[in-house]
Amino acid sequence: MRSAWERRKGAPERGRQRRRGRAAATTAAVAALVAAPLGAATSAGAAEPRVDNPFAGADQYVNSYWSDNVEAAADRAGGSLGDSMRAVANEPTSVWMDRISAIEGNADGPGLRAHLDAAVAQKRAGTPLVFNLVIYDLPGRDCYALASNGELPAADEGMQRYETEYIDAIVDILDDPAYEDLRIVATVEPDSLPNLVTNSSEPLCQQAAPYYREGVAYALDRLHDVGNVYSYIDAAHAGWLGWPNNAQPAAQLFAEVVGSTEAGFDSVAGFVTNTANSTPLTEPFLEDENFGSGGFVRQAEFYQWNTDFDEADWTAHLYDLLVAEGFPSSIGMLIDTSRNGWGGPDRPSAESTSTDLNTYVDESRVDRRNHRGAWCNPSGAGLGERPQATPSGYPDSHLDAFVWVKPPGESDGASEEIDNDQGKKFDRMCDPTFNSPKLDGLLTGALPDAPLAGQWFESQFAMLVTNAYPPIGDGGTDPGPDPDPDTTAPSVPQGVTATADGTSVSVSWSASTDDTRVTGYSVLVDGEAATTSSTTSATVTGLDPKTTYEITVTARDAAGNTSAASEPVSVTTGADDGGPDPVEGACTAVYSTTNSWSGGYQGQVVVTAGDDGAPGWAVTAPAGLSTTNLWGGVLSGGTITGAAWNADLAPGASTTVGFVANGTAPADGPLACD
Repeated sequence: MRSAWERRKGAPERGRQRRRGRAAATTAAVAALVAAPLGAATSAGAAEPRVDNPFAGADQYVNSYWSDNVEAAADRAGGSLGDSMRAVANEPTSVWMDRISAIEGNADGPGLRAHLDAAVAQKRAGTPLVFNLVIYDLPGRDCYALASNGELPAADEGMQRYETEYIDAIVDILDDPAYEDLRIVATVEPDSLPNLVTNSSEPLCQQAAPYYREGVAYALDRLHDVGNVYSYIDAAHAGWLGWPNNAQPAAQLFAEVVGSTEAGFDSVAGFVTNTANSTPLTEPFLEDENFGSGGFVRQAEFYQWNTDFDEADWTAHLYDLLVAEGFPSSIGMLIDTSRNGWGGPDRPSAESTSTDLNTYVDESRVDRRNHRGAWCNPSGAGLGERPQATPSGYPDSHLDAFVWVKPPGESDGASEEIDNDQGKKFDRMCDPTFNSPKLDGLLTGALPDAPLAGQWFESQFAMLVTNAYPPIGDGGTDPGPDPDPDTTAPSVPQGVTATADGTSVSVSWSASTDDTRVTGYSVLVDGEAATTSSTTSATVTGLDPKTTYEITVTARDAAGNTSAASEPVSVTTGADDGGPDPVEGACTAVYSTTNSWSGGYQGQVVVTAGDDGAPGWAVTAPAGLSTTNLWGGVLSGGTITGAAWNADLAPGASTTVGFVANGTAPADGPLACD
C-alpha cells in the first residue's frame, strides 16, 4: 500500500480546480431541506477571502431534517412544552458524516450535497452563511468506548478507505464551485486525539493511534485545499483533559499532528470543546479557592484535583497551552453548548453554606451528574446557550462561537444491545442500571430506552428543552429570520462613541427615532463582529494593548435584516489591563500568572518583537523562578530564551513561554527583554 505521503502527492490538486457543476436536487428529502426557514436563495458569487472568525457576521445553516423531528415532537407534546420545542426548531446544528454512506445519503437522512444545496438556498444576499459539518469516521473510531464504534478497522485497509472513499469523496463535493460562497466549518474527528492522551494503555487505542494521527493530518490537508473550509479539531472537555498532566500532553499532541500537515498551522482555524458532552459553560457559584481545613475546592471528590471546573476554564487553559506550543495567537475556540445548560428545578440558585467541602461542592455545582466522566445520555441535562458568534464575557477563552455540534435529541448510544450494520456496539456506560468502575462504582445516570448513537431520542429532547438554561425565551440568540422576511433594513445607529480603559473599550450609540423594529445591535471591531447587545451600549474586552481600532455598530430586526454600519470611530487601547507599560527594548515581555495553588503556580511570559524584529531575544526571568516544566522556551541562569522555532521573532510578532513552578507566584508585570 502507498504511504500517506505518496497518496497526498499523487492526488490531483483540488484547491483551485472546480470540475463539477451543481447536481440537481431530485429527492423529497432535498426538497424539504431547501424549504428550510432561513429565507430566499441568492445567486452564487465569487468566493470571499478567508476571515479570522467564520461565524462573525454570518448566519448558520438550519438543518430542516432535524427541525422536522423537533416540530413533530412539538406536535406530540402539545401545550407549553410543545411551544418551547418549536421555539428552538430553527436553531443551527451540525451535519454529521458518521459513515461513508452518509455522504450520498442513507436511512438516517439526506446526503452531503443535498444539505449543501439547501444551505445555498438559505443564504441571504450580502450575508455569509456557515455550514457546520462533522468529520467522523476514522479507522478504529471511538477506541475506548463502544457506543460510537465505526465501520473502518484500525488497519492499512481501513486507512485506505478512509482517505479515498470518505475524505476524498467529501472534498470532491465541497470543492464544487456551487458551494464556494459558503463558509464551511468542519469539526474534525470528535474524541480521537484526546483518546491518545488519556487512554494510551488501552490496546485498541494503541492499535488505532497511528491511524488517528495520519487520518486527522490527511483530513486537515485535504479540507484546507478546498479554500473555504475552516477546520476545528476536537479537544474533548474540561472533565477529560483539564488536569495539567493531561492538558499539556494534549497541546503537544495537537501541535505534533498539525505540524505534520503540509499546510501546518494554516490547516486549522481552531479547536472545539465539549462536543456531544454536557460539561457546563460556567460554574457560577464555584471558584478554586481555599476552603479552609477541607483544602481547595478542586480537592472535592467531584473535581478530583482538576482546576478546570467548566468549559470557560478549559478553553482559556487550552488557548494558553496551544499558543505556547507555537499556534498563532489568532487561534479560535468553539464550545458545543447543545446539552450543557443544566437548568430546571434542580439547578442551584445560590452558593452552598455547608462547611463540609464535598457537601458544599455538591450543593453549589450546576453540573448534576454523579461523576464528570458520565457521558452517555446524562439524565437532568438541558439545552445550553443558543448558537451565537463571538459571545462576550469570556475574553481569555478567545471564543469564535457557541455551536450546537451535537443536534439535541440525538442519542449518544443504546441503553441495551441493538443489532445494527453501522459498527456501533453496546456500551455499559449507556446502561442506567450499571455501576461503572470508570465512575468510581457510581451509576451511569444514563437515560433508559435509548436508541443507537445518532438516532432521534425524543424523551431526551423533551428533557433537554425542559431543563434549558438559559430557559427557552430567556437568552440565546434570535432563531433566525422568518421564511418571508421584511426586506427593509433597520436604520443605521447614530452618535457612536468609544472610550478605552486598558484593553477594554466601552461603546455607546443611539438609534433613529423612527426605527421601532430594532431588536438588537452588533459592535464591529475593524469590520468584524466583536459582541452583541440588546441595549444601546456594550463593552468589548480582550483587545490588544496600545492598539488603534475602528469601531462601528449595526442594527438588526426580528426578521434578521441588518442595517449598514454606522460612521466609524477610532479608539486606542492603553497598556494591558491598565497596568504599566512593558520595559522598552528590542522586544517587550509581560509576565502573568495563569493559575496558582498552595505551594505552586503556573505562569506565562508573552514576548513581542519591536519594529526591527527580535533575533535571538532574551528575557530576564521572574525573580527566583525555578522550574523543570517549561515550554515554548529555555530557562538558563535566570534568563529565558526562545526554542528553535521561536528564537527569532519578525517585526511585531509575538510568542508565549509557559511554565509550572513551585513557590509563590510573582506579581504580574513587565520584564526586561532584549
